[in-house]
Amino acid sequence: MQPYDMPLEKLEQYKPTLNAQPDLRAFWDATLSEMRDEPWDEQLEAIEYPVRGVAVHRLQFRGFRGATIQAWYARPLMDPEPLPGLVLYHGYNWNYEGNLQEVVNWALRGYAVVGMSARGQQASGQSMPSPHGHVAGWMTQGILDPDVYYYRGVYSDAVRTLEWLSRRPQVDPNRIGVTGGSQGGGLALAAAALSDIPRVAAVDYPYLCHFRRAVDVAPAGPYGEITEFLRQNGDPAAEAQAFRTLSYFDVMNLAPWIQAPALISAGLVDQLTPPSTIFAAYNHIGSEEKAIRVFRYFGHEFIPRFQYEKLGWLKRVLQDGRDIE
Repeated sequence: MQPYDMPLEKLEQYKPTLNAQPDLRAFWDATLSEMRDEPWDEQLEAIEYPVRGVAVHRLQFRGFRGATIQAWYARPLMDPEPLPGLVLYHGYNWNYEGNLQEVVNWALRGYAVVGMSARGQQASGQSMPSPHGHVAGWMTQGILDPDVYYYRGVYSDAVRTLEWLSRRPQVDPNRIGVTGGSQGGGLALAAAALSDIPRVAAVDYPYLCHFRRAVDVAPAGPYGEITEFLRQNGDPAAEAQAFRTLSYFDVMNLAPWIQAPALISAGLVDQLTPPSTIFAAYNHIGSEEKAIRVFRYFGHEFIPRFQYEKLGWLKRVLQDGRDIE
């Protein structure tokens, strides 16, 4: 028996009613419009890296509401241009040295790659302080107001990173994908919903999905920050407002906007991103080309077998220019 959450046969049918606010589309249209009014203030600096055949750069640009966003950019030198592109998003507070080694590894596979550092979590700055206080971590910063909620900046920065990559002269703007795991998987799906740049999304056990259920059932991990905030703020009106704010950032609510092919993994013993939250988002994805791969004996961890299929999806769409079979 599965240790917790739902049996697989129920997960496959789990498609909870969306709780999106009526102005969800208008909110994100206004957010991205505001973001695009920001000057780029771009800095790109070549660095030495002990691998042949790859150019590596330190990247800095201006993100949503003026935050300084740090990233790594790497591209192969031997492949013919224009190159397929890939944006890599990292896990929650899991971005050691900006994931430079992983960025380079993807470049060695033939992609022009940007690895974005989420604001505040490593090298990037934070420009949206919480006006009402929060508990430790990022999940409750600004949670009582969608205008200043932490992930409004992060999702916007994720789209801006895509737009930066699509402007590079060495990159084919029609062959760019998104990938990441956990928080990075949620950001990849959010970016695919909010931008028409991605041609494919291949993600591991995405976070930021179906907040209401995640708070109720996740045995461990950062969803507990929301629980702790609500323990410290017992007013029922604060709880209602917190979940209203979260609805604007719930990947489940954004999933119907995803039209690119999407590949997702889920581990049935994952205690940080419960499988029901992943299926809730997956079952709402608008793309006709989508697949979810379930791993009975894996939790929130590297799943070796999934990597083969993820590499295959990215290669077929971005490098070979073929449809998913």
